[in-house]
Amino acid sequence: MKIGFLFNHDQIHQVAHSLPIALALARQSPTADIVIATSNACLTEEVRRLCVERGAALPIVQLELHKPMTRFAARHLESLLPATKLGIYRDNLDFFGSLDALVVAEKTSLLLKTRYGLDRLRLIHTRHGAGDRAIGFDKASAEFDHVLVSGPKIRERLIAEAGVDPDRLSKVGYPKFDLLPETPVRLPFQANGKPTVLYNPHPSPHLSSWFKHGRAVLEHFLHDDRYNLIFAPHVMLFQRRFVLTIDRLRVDRPGAIDPRVLAAPNVHVDLGSRACTDMSYTSAADIYLGDVSSQVYEFLHRPRPCLFLDSHAVDWIDNPNYAHWQAGDVIADPSSLGAALDRATERHVRYRPVQEAMFARSFDLTDEPSADRAARAVLAAASSPAASRSVAAPTAPVRRADARAAVTA
Repeated sequence: MKIGFLFNHDQIHQVAHSLPIALALARQSPTADIVIATSNACLTEEVRRLCVERGAALPIVQLELHKPMTRFAARHLESLLPATKLGIYRDNLDFFGSLDALVVAEKTSLLLKTRYGLDRLRLIHTRHGAGDRAIGFDKASAEFDHVLVSGPKIRERLIAEAGVDPDRLSKVGYPKFDLLPETPVRLPFQANGKPTVLYNPHPSPHLSSWFKHGRAVLEHFLHDDRYNLIFAPHVMLFQRRFVLTIDRLRVDRPGAIDPRVLAAPNVHVDLGSRACTDMSYTSAADIYLGDVSSQVYEFLHRPRPCLFLDSHAVDWIDNPNYAHWQAGDVIADPSSLGAALDRATERHVRYRPVQEAMFARSFDLTDEPSADRAARAVLAAASSPAASRSVAAPTAPVRRADARAAVTA
């Protein structure tokens, strides 16, 4: 049996979600034929780094674009569209066809079945993150042969909203947490003893706080140096000159960072290094400030104050797509950021039990490493006889607890 693990993205942020599973599978089943496939040099380097760090050796294949038309599209469209990522499937069908199962963290791989007809290839979805966005629970999830979920919240929504057959779901915890530093990270500029805020905006223009309010947030910390700021947005926000969203067609330009911000002694800016993806910043910060990024749930591994910036006048209360906004106050404009930060620690005593309940619903963690649980689920799914993809009838949405977060002007 040959099982592939695919990393096909511009950035490395999905590697930590599924590479630990491959490493655990190699330990559990030494005779399994496991291959890691990447689609660019930075992904290959990150996979090698993590393998070496854990004393493991797995074969790595870096896939390339072979067809002239695909290379032409990538050369001329990559600044706006993920042309390389999409072309990787078309140009490497022989490789994908040689596999019995392919473990993936994102949904574009469904093209292998829906467009290129590889029906015998079992696709196993690890997901990436435990967030609440609606796109994470769309009907495409039901097209996978098996889906690994981090906790009951994800499982229930996939059944109710995406129509995923419960038999195609395995609760495995969160393999990325197996890589979490044992002690919180501290950055050099935190030696000043000031509380540190992590501002972590999402890239999607119709959801992100960056395009409307982000620069005002950065400006605030230039004038209020009582706090340190880690500005570490989602790694895809500044990856291209333009950001295009697929779940709701919109394009916007992230722009540049003011040199004054880059030079400020109380501000640390990171637009895409490894630290943006390995939980260094969610570990280091004292207060989380964000919008819809699933990284808030990684931050809540150790409950701390949270704030959320509503830049789109969202009707979010009782909306499961914004369930994470129950973890702290929600503000509508950066003009109220100073006051919100000042009261965040005081109000945390009220939000902490809410955060703990949200975390428990999102992550089914046990004493056993999540990657080990996930590896067993992958092996079982890859070994099971191929079956027709039956889609369960959607049930009534899971009832949510009343929102407890305060909305402040």
